[in-house]
Amino acid sequence: MPVSRPRRRWPWFLLIGLLLLVVLRGLVVETFTVPSASMSPTLHVGDRIVVWKPGAHDLHRGDLIVFNGDGVFSQAPAAPGGLAGAVRSVGTALGVRVGESDYVKRVIGLPGDHLTVGSDGVLMVNGTAVNESYLPAGMSSSATSFDIRVPAGRIFVMGDNRIASDDSREHLGDPGGGTVPQDQVIGTVTFRYWPLGSWGTLR
Repeated sequence: MPVSRPRRRWPWFLLIGLLLLVVLRGLVVETFTVPSASMSPTLHVGDRIVVWKPGAHDLHRGDLIVFNGDGVFSQAPAAPGGLAGAVRSVGTALGVRVGESDYVKRVIGLPGDHLTVGSDGVLMVNGTAVNESYLPAGMSSSATSFDIRVPAGRIFVMGDNRIASDDSREHLGDPGGGTVPQDQVIGTVTFRYWPLGSWGTLR
């Protein structure tokens, strides 16, 4: 009588694990590499960060965020077709953004906020001075003066390295006054996992 061999079930467990990973990375978290020094000293070039996607729907002043700057800080590209379009669609589904202009900045103003910076370089939000303890020592909130009311459905963002950041201040004269549509926010930055010597939560 032939002896029956136990069925190998590991391929199914492997497949389920991969599917869960795709769902987790595509819908819940995503990883990014910081491309510039615009967020120094909070973040540095080459830092690898984890972005919490549900956080995009519950933003607060001071949050670190990643957003898609196409059409806001950079010209919106034409929608790719053919193979390029397919690659982008698959990449997005897998949580890997392909060929998009993603920025890391700090939320300064929410919809309806009145933001001003005068010649003294002090940031005022709704008439109250903001203590920006995350800025480099001796750096003012902004060398650029502005007075703006953040439109509905949009946010005003700046980098922590105020003298070397392409942010909302650089686009005050553009439609929307340099503000970012909330639906282009990918998520909030929650954790830095590289380099290992600097790993930990971020705020």
